[in-house]
Amino acid sequence: MRIGINTWAWAAPLTDEALARLAPRIRAWGFDAVELTFQAPGDWDPARAADLLAGLGLAPAVCAGLLPEHDLLADDEEVVRRTEEFVRHCVRAASRVGAAVVAGPLYAPAGRRWLLDADARRATVARLVRRLRPLADEAAGQGVTIALEPLNRFETSLLNTVDQALEVVAGIPGLGLALDTFHLNIEERDLPAAIRLAGDRLAHVQVCGNDRGAPGGDHLDWPGMFDALTGIGYAGQVNIESFTAEALAVPMSVWRPLAADPDTLAVEGLAFLRGLTGARRHRSAAGQA
Repeated sequence: MRIGINTWAWAAPLTDEALARLAPRIRAWGFDAVELTFQAPGDWDPARAADLLAGLGLAPAVCAGLLPEHDLLADDEEVVRRTEEFVRHCVRAASRVGAAVVAGPLYAPAGRRWLLDADARRATVARLVRRLRPLADEAAGQGVTIALEPLNRFETSLLNTVDQALEVVAGIPGLGLALDTFHLNIEERDLPAAIRLAGDRLAHVQVCGNDRGAPGGDHLDWPGMFDALTGIGYAGQVNIESFTAEALAVPMSVWRPLAADPDTLAVEGLAFLRGLTGARRHRSAAGQA
């Protein structure tokens, strides 16, 4: 597992200038990876980012959410077409920068909620699968996985749990799951069990404390979750995702400081995660001796 951090800790939107400033510091602190946020086409140049990250030895991932004018489940064909093009743009950017994953709730804008009975849910999931399948095929052809992220009940009414998300991604190459400990903590009764349920469909992991601050010092079962990741053979990125950029305070409902500053959040979060992964490497080596 490679440990990274999402650039939303510092910048929203991400720009070429912001990434050029942040990436060397992220590498110097000891991170293996960086999660590049994608809010609109043209925010940052994938070719320029690829050169920068390759020179630093940082592995990239791409994270995106849909804009208010996007909705893959809409009845309006123009809205669907616009959404499909946005997802394709994210995939192309990921391919060009060398990222294996585009992660996020890439089917409807966060905050879209509507009541679904069992029949309506089945029909909605079927519609989503039909519309995602060609996008996933295109992504797979470019070496990219679209990793759908289940969100908590206050942000969506469709995919809240791993079990629900598996209904969409099961059996479709090019689709996987992105799990975020913030949402898992709200919706799953047993976080390690949820990770084990995701199994080989798990393509990306985002972590933060239960308050959305740095991981560690909170009530989450971090040893259990990392044991579960090790148990399923997860070899992707584990990236800190916290929202300390001022521009995200209102959309992400961050009403108080989550850390002394973004740099402190990054350094303390990395130290905690390195301790977890180091303990598991030591235990594994001892067991093989």
